[in-house]
Amino acid sequence: MKDINELISTIDRYVWGIPLIVLILSCGLLLSVRVGFIQVHKLGKALRYMLSDEEEGSGEVSSFGALCTALSATVGTGNIVGVATAIAAGGPGALFWMEIAAFFGMATKYAEGLLAVKYRCRGADGTMLGGPFYYIENGMGKRWKWLGKTFALFGVLAGLFGIGTITQINGITSAANNFFDPDAAHTVSILGSDFTLTTIISGLIITVCAGLIIIGGIKRIAFFSQVIVPAMIVIYVGSCVLIILGHVTEIPTAVVLVVKSAFGLKPVAGGAVGTGIILMSMRSGIARGIFSNEAGLGSAPIAAAAAKTKEPVRQGLVTMTGTFIDTILVCTMTGLSIVMAGSYAKEGLEGVAITTDAFRYGLPFPEKVSEFLLMVCLAVFAFTTILGWNYYSERCLSYLLGGSDKRVTAIYHRIYIAAVFIGPYMTVEAVWNTADIFNGLMSIPNVIALIALSGVVAAETKDYLKRSKQKQI
Repeated sequence: MKDINELISTIDRYVWGIPLIVLILSCGLLLSVRVGFIQVHKLGKALRYMLSDEEEGSGEVSSFGALCTALSATVGTGNIVGVATAIAAGGPGALFWMEIAAFFGMATKYAEGLLAVKYRCRGADGTMLGGPFYYIENGMGKRWKWLGKTFALFGVLAGLFGIGTITQINGITSAANNFFDPDAAHTVSILGSDFTLTTIISGLIITVCAGLIIIGGIKRIAFFSQVIVPAMIVIYVGSCVLIILGHVTEIPTAVVLVVKSAFGLKPVAGGAVGTGIILMSMRSGIARGIFSNEAGLGSAPIAAAAAKTKEPVRQGLVTMTGTFIDTILVCTMTGLSIVMAGSYAKEGLEGVAITTDAFRYGLPFPEKVSEFLLMVCLAVFAFTTILGWNYYSERCLSYLLGGSDKRVTAIYHRIYIAAVFIGPYMTVEAVWNTADIFNGLMSIPNVIALIALSGVVAAETKDYLKRSKQKQI
């Protein structure tokens, strides 16, 4: 097992090397420039659009429903566990690079949502089909269909073995175990390894609940997400705000530490300094940031394509708010809480235990209440991510096979649920590194398409803003 973990870590380092980081950031910068940094001057309008659905337009769910479906897949363990692992690996500076990636990622997400609606089509069963594979095929041309197929393949693998299943259920069961049986007093041996009863029971409960909702498709997932996701974001962010306000005098010190660490002025894990710490912070922050908000990954446009809208730019703006909520808001709150508590530097803590320590340190509640609150937030966030990514990877599979087949879909649902079932029994490091690998591979064809179609994004934006100014919308 140790050799396998080392192999996965090596592959992860190669995939998330300097070339991919530069490619993703360059894409976000290019799109930001071409659309006039729309993430800055149209953020207010985007947030208003988020809460007001269009009365006309074809689609399966409302714009808000599509956003919540996307948020259900993005606001998950990445916001709680991912931020913790990024800061533990790359130091507080990882939070800085996470924010930089998110700022440019908002333009990336805007372009993804716009292109998803512009190039979507209606399937034989009447459902709306869209996403990177369709804007690659219909936007770049049929000769690039292989690139769309490549994206779809990595999308299926990411859903089954990365961001969609194993990381989420692993985070849930780890949090449950830390709360109910932190000393591992009640264990069962499975294939030579010991697991707590809490891990087994919570894993089974989540697997069964996920299966019951997954068979309902996008409408059931969207309905569930519209109710649960906003409420849990408010509760979680509210908890982080309590931590920060309770230690408001420590904010300047924490911010300075984050900035200094980002530029190699403070050593981190292993005593790395200088260029080494900068690269470590950048890699950890950007990789985990993309894992969290999925900007450039190509997942959100699959949900955006199902929105009831006739304006690609409008849906692009709505889609863009997902990155703002996920990273600029939720991840920042998590990161500051962890840095202020110093939890990332404590020996023996990893994954969710780091964030749990920060909640115990900062919330004005008994430790058990703080732990329970975090456990519930993590469980709900991760559970909705499981649901959202089932829809994403199912669409990827449909495109990969050249159409939807009910029998194939039913088989895929079983395999997906089986992947959720085995997730609790994987090691934390292997789980996150595997997810990073598939995220990176999935982003490459999507980012290539976004760069190639950046002219279309710019033209659509210019036309929409002109019509909006003339009150023709």
